Amino acid sequence: MKRIYEYNDIQPMLEQLIADKESSEIEFKSSKGGFPQTFWQTYSSFANTNGGTIIFGVKERDGQFYLDGITREQAEKYKRDFFNNMHSKQNVNIQLLTEDDVQIVGFDGTYFLFFYIPRVNINLRPVFCGLDPYTGTYRRDLDGDYHCSREEINSTYADANLASPVDGRILKNYSKEDLDGESIKQYRRLFESANPDHVWISLPEDEFLEKINVFRTDRKTGEKGLTYAGLLMFGTYSAIIDENPNFFPDYQEIENPKDRWVNRIYPDGNWESNLFQFYRRILPILQNFLPKPFRLEGNQRVNETPAHVAVREALTNLCIHADHTENATLNVYKYPNKIVFSNPGTMLISPAQYYKGGESICRNKYLQTMFMFLGSPEKAGSGTDIILHGWEKQNWKKPYIMERSRPNKVLLTMPLELLMDEHVIDALNLHFGKKMEGLSRPQLTALALAYSEEEITNERLQHALDMHRADITTMLSDMCSQQLLESYGYGRGTKYHVYGIKVATSDRKVATSDRKVATSGGNVATSDGNVATLKRRMSREELMNMILEVCDEWRTLDEICVLVGKNSKYLRNRVIPQMSDILEKKYENIPNHPRQKYRARQKEE
Repeated sequence: MKRIYEYNDIQPMLEQLIADKESSEIEFKSSKGGFPQTFWQTYSSFANTNGGTIIFGVKERDGQFYLDGITREQAEKYKRDFFNNMHSKQNVNIQLLTEDDVQIVGFDGTYFLFFYIPRVNINLRPVFCGLDPYTGTYRRDLDGDYHCSREEINSTYADANLASPVDGRILKNYSKEDLDGESIKQYRRLFESANPDHVWISLPEDEFLEKINVFRTDRKTGEKGLTYAGLLMFGTYSAIIDENPNFFPDYQEIENPKDRWVNRIYPDGNWESNLFQFYRRILPILQNFLPKPFRLEGNQRVNETPAHVAVREALTNLCIHADHTENATLNVYKYPNKIVFSNPGTMLISPAQYYKGGESICRNKYLQTMFMFLGSPEKAGSGTDIILHGWEKQNWKKPYIMERSRPNKVLLTMPLELLMDEHVIDALNLHFGKKMEGLSRPQLTALALAYSEEEITNERLQHALDMHRADITTMLSDMCSQQLLESYGYGRGTKYHVYGIKVATSDRKVATSDRKVATSGGNVATSDGNVATLKRRMSREELMNMILEVCDEWRTLDEICVLVGKNSKYLRNRVIPQMSDILEKKYENIPNHPRQKYRARQKEE
C-alpha cells in the first residue's frame, strides 16, 4: 500500500482510503479527545493477522467520515505518546514500529497521524497488549478486532515453536496396538510403488515405522513412543479421538447447495477414519470428476493431467497444514462447479506469500514427510504453483484461498468453471445488450464471476484479478454507477451481484457506490448518492405511476422490482397485467419470453 507521505495531493488519497473502507486492513480512530484507548487492540490484531494502517484524524460514524480537526501539536504529542508507550510492556509485548512507520501529514489546516502495522512472522506471535496474552491478544476479521480465545492463543504458541512441531509430540500411554495394521500395509505398498529403489523397502515393519517417524526417540529426554503424526496417519479412529475428540474428516458431494449431500464419506464406523484412509478414499473420487484426455508418453497412456496433480496437492495440503488441535473439522466439499478444501487453523504465511510461492512453512512437518514419500507434497514451497498451474492448463478460474475466524479455518476453493464460459458471456450479452461493449477484461471478469457465483466480494476479486484492493473498489463503484452491478451490505461485508438479476428485498439496504469526499470548514464528510427511500405501503395507483416512471426505457421485471422495491411474483401476477394499456412488452408475440422487457407505451405522434 502506498504510504501517505508519498502522495503529492492528499485529497485523492483520502478518497481512495474512504472508498477502501471494505478493507479489513484500514482502521480510522477518533483522536479529538485524546489518544484512542482501543489503539493497542488494533495494533495487536493487525500484527497477528495481515497487517494494516491505523489513521488518527478521521472519525467514522454510520458510514460517514469526518475530520477530527486535530492540530499539529496534538499529532506530535500522540506520536511521542505512542513511542513512549510502545516501549512499555504494560502496553504491548513487542516493539514493531520505527520512525518511518509513523507519519504526520497536514492538509487544509488539519492533520493526520498514520501508523503502518506490519504482519509479524509466526515465530513472534502472539502480539498482545498488556501483560497477559490470554487477555490482550486480538485478531482481525470482517467485523474488526476480536479477542482471541484461550484455544487460539495456545495454538499460536504451538505454531510459533517451529523447532518442535506439534505432530512430533510423543504420546503417553499409546502403543502400536493403537494403529491400524491394514493402513500400514497399504501405505508400504504405495511407498514401494513411488520409491521402487529405496533402501527402506526391505526393512522390518517396526524399523520402517521409525524411519518415517511414526515412532521416534526424544534425544533430550530419551523418551520413545508413538508420535501424534503417526496416530493421525495410521491410528484407529477410537484411539485418535481419545487424543483429539474434535478429529472428524468429512467429504460431502453436493449437487444442489440448497439440498443435502448426495454422497458422504465420514467416520461412520465402516472404515478406520485416519488421515491415510481419508486421503486414499477421497483422492480417486475427486480426480474422477476431472477430464482425462488421451495422452501418450512413449508407448504408455498417461491419464494423470496437471489438474489431477493439483487436486492431489490440495488434498495433501489439507491434511498437513491443518491445526489438528483446533475445534473444527477437516472438510472437503464437491459442488458441481467447484471443490472446496476447508482445514482448521490459520495461515502461517501471508496470502501474498502464498500466491508468490517459494516459501514453505508447514505446521505438521512429520505428516508432511509421510505424505512426501507417497509422491506429494514438495517441501520447496512449490505446492501453490502446482495447484495454480494445473487449473491454468484447464483454462479454469484461478483457485483462491481465504481465511475465516471463530472458528479459525483456511478455505481453498478450486472452481470447475472456465475462466470465460461462453454461456455466461451469452447470458450477460442478452441481459445487458450494448452495455457489454467496451468493458475492460477486469470488468468482464467481475461480471462473469458475479453471474456464475451469484455474488462476489472485493476479497474474491483480489484472487481473480491482478489489481490492488483499492483499485477493485473503484472499479466496483463505477460498475454500480453504470447499473452493471448492485451492492448490498456495509463496509467490509459489502457484496455485489449482477444488476437486475438477483432481486433486492425491501428490507435490504442497497450500499451506495458513489462516495466522494467533500471538504467544508476543515471537515470531511461523504455525500452518498443514495437510492430514494421507498414507501413500504403505497396505493395501487402510486405503484403504477412509479412503474411508469422507471419504465421510460426497456426494463426487465427484475430491474423494475429493484427500482420500485416490490416482489417479482406480486408485480408479475397482480400489477403488470393491469397495466397492459399503458405498459408495452418488447416481445408482444412471446408473452412468456424469459427476458421479457417492459416500457411505458409511447404516445403516437
